[in-house]
Parts: sequence; structure tokens; C-alpha cells
Amino acid sequence: MRVIAALADLKLVARVSEALNVTQPAISKQIAELERIVGVPVVTRDRNRLYLTPIGSRLADHAKRVLGQLDRAAFDIEAMASGVSGAVSIGVVSSVAPTLLPGAIALFKSSTPQASVSVSEGHFVELFPRLESGALDIVIARTWQPQELPGIDQKTLFSEPIVVVAGRNHPLAQKHDLTWPDVANCPWIFPQANSVARKALDALFAANGLTPPANTIASLSLTLNLELMRAMPALGLMPQRLAQIQSTRGEIATLPLDTRGLLSEVRCFCRADQIEQNGALSLFMKCLEQKTEELKTIP
Repeated sequence: MRVIAALADLKLVARVSEALNVTQPAISKQIAELERIVGVPVVTRDRNRLYLTPIGSRLADHAKRVLGQLDRAAFDIEAMASGVSGAVSIGVVSSVAPTLLPGAIALFKSSTPQASVSVSEGHFVELFPRLESGALDIVIARTWQPQELPGIDQKTLFSEPIVVVAGRNHPLAQKHDLTWPDVANCPWIFPQANSVARKALDALFAANGLTPPANTIASLSLTLNLELMRAMPALGLMPQRLAQIQSTRGEIATLPLDTRGLLSEVRCFCRADQIEQNGALSLFMKCLEQKTEELKTIP
């Protein structure tokens, strides 16, 4: 199962061999055995690459689901047996919180009900000093021009585009040929002036040869921002997944503007060696990683 699942993602036998720490002949033997069991080819070969047949792709989908369930079962048993308790304090930016944290926290609490979780929302400039002082165990934020931070471990979780959105009744909501000059004079809902996100957004306008808008509202609240876009012709920014959900509900429209990878990378930050010293934090990181892998499989 792991071979066919890895082939779906990695394509090359050498990469699968490295990822699973088995020899290439062993990989080829397992593919042949799988094809013998199924009775039809599951891969096609083109030079040194392998491509899954339609049946192979379906098998890979089933394999990923089964492996996910097995990993979850092993995780639950490990967590229950460890008897982890304690507390985890999380700092998170608002554009990540509703996408990633509910599933990670639910998994964490189901595995260790006796451990407590606290969540603080803010922007990175606010949250980072609290991480350094020990008031927060972990910070999850979108990054712009990432750099090394002394004494802080960083891990990239996933990437997700930020898109420009408008209320469904906005005059630009149905336009398909917009450019950045078309939206420069609109009212905008922006991040706070001293935030990383605001600096990145100002740089995006500059890269398009524009001065950042003067008619702005500074707000971190996604709920408030939705209501503002309903009440007035303001433009805002939203993670692609949330924008797709709100668009399906008929609340907003996504505008066809290239954000050039604006704040697309999401990272977690924690003080060096804290994961090994804090059992609850170590378990939460495993929950976070598991939910991150699930997010990566969502279109």
C-alpha cells in the first residue's frame, strides 16, 4: 500500500525507494506482485518514470485512505498510552486559524482530554515576543521574506494562495479582466499597519507600480470583514480555501488578480528544544502535522 501511495506522488522508483528506505528492486518486485494480484497493469513506464494507470490511481486513493486510518489508529493508541497532560498555548494569525486549528485541536483533545489548550489570535509582530518570553508555546503564521530567528525552530506546514475578494454585490464582482490599477482606489480592508501582512501587501502594490490605497479599514476579524464587504463596496484578502467556501455560499466573489504568492507559506515557530521538553506540545505538533497532511490533499 505504501509503495502504490508513494508512486502516486513521487513518480520515480528512486524517489520511492529513498522515501520508504527500501531498495529499487524491492519496489519493482512489489509492483509486479500487486499487478499479479489485481490482474491488470497498475503502472505504465516512460523512460525512468512510472505513471499510474486509471486502476493504479484508484488503488493509490484507497491505499492513502487505509494508510491514513492506520496512522490515526497508531497515533491514538500512542497518545492514550502515554498519558500526556499539561497545557499548550498557541498563537495564530486569523487567516490560518479557521482552516488548520479546529481539526488539529479536535484530534489533540480526543487523544488527551486532560490536556488544556489556549489560543490567541493576532499578527506575527504581536505574537512573536510572547513566544520568545515563553507565554506562547507555538506560533503559526503566514510568512513574508522568511529569515532565521535565533533560538527559534521553524517548520513549513503548507502553502495556500491569498486571493482578493469582494462582496457579491460589488461593482467589480463579475469583472473578468481586472488589473491592479482598477482596484487601487477602492475601499480596502487591510491588515494592521505594523503587521508583516501589511508590509507584504504594501510591497505588492509597489510591485504593480501603485501607491497603497489610502481608503482602508484595518481589521483582523474574518467575520467582521465579511460583514463589512456585505455592507459596503470594500475589497479584502482571504485564504483561497475560505474564499471558495464563502463563494459557494454566495457571500463573496474572488477577483481575478495575481497576488504573486503573497503570504502563501504557512509556518509554525517554537523555541528550540521545547518540543522535547513539553509532552503536550510534542503531541500537539503531531496532531498539527497530521491535519496539515490532510489539508495538502484537499484541492
